[in-house]
Amino acid sequence: MTAESNKRSFVILGFVFVSAISTLGLIYSNLPELPEEHSRHIKLPRNIEDAKELGRVISIYKDTHYFSVMGTYFASYIFLQTFAIPGSIFLSILSGFLFSFPTNLVLICSCSAIGATNCFFLFSMVGRKIVTRYFPERIEKWNQQVDKHRDSLLNYIIFLRITPFLPNWFINMTSPVIGVPVFPFVFGTFLGVAPPSLLAIQAGKTLHTLTSASDAVSPLQFVLLIVLGFVSMIPVVFKHYFKKKLE
Repeated sequence: MTAESNKRSFVILGFVFVSAISTLGLIYSNLPELPEEHSRHIKLPRNIEDAKELGRVISIYKDTHYFSVMGTYFASYIFLQTFAIPGSIFLSILSGFLFSFPTNLVLICSCSAIGATNCFFLFSMVGRKIVTRYFPERIEKWNQQVDKHRDSLLNYIIFLRITPFLPNWFINMTSPVIGVPVFPFVFGTFLGVAPPSLLAIQAGKTLHTLTSASDAVSPLQFVLLIVLGFVSMIPVVFKHYFKKKLE
């Protein structure tokens, strides 16, 4: 029965994935007709060189097809986030090159929150058995941490999104399995991705000088993100302090 249930989950996930990628392909097919030397670069970036070429091509058409470009960017980012596919970091960097501030920041935060929520509900409905089968020990450890922060999950999710301690794909897939409520998950994601997104946007201003995605964050900025993550937990510390005082 378990094997049959797992098979059914994989089939449903596969169907949803094929439907989503077909929709994304339809969106791409409705883009303005481009010459071959440009159209071959219209694809989801897999490395910084892909992002550079994509940025160069899109910048040519952005002014005359602004909403078409933004809509395609929006759909591509959500697609990657929904299925936990690597590559959204390159789109974040690209937003700094293509769009003005604060449009690019709102765009990244919105796409991250929507895509993460899609992943949350997808794995809540059909991915529970898959996640518990492949990550049982990690889920158990994270469940223990979440239980410690049940009364301050919004701050905890913000902390996790800012810091690199847990990968975002793992948070998105496993949150529904361990009972993280939707509200702190969505708003914690929207707010928590803002600081690292600002660094990606800043890096996008000098896109053509980057050699890898890691160039987007300097060692000092990496430390600052961790510090900012702990700062987000200060209200929780004060809450517990005053709670003990009242008791």
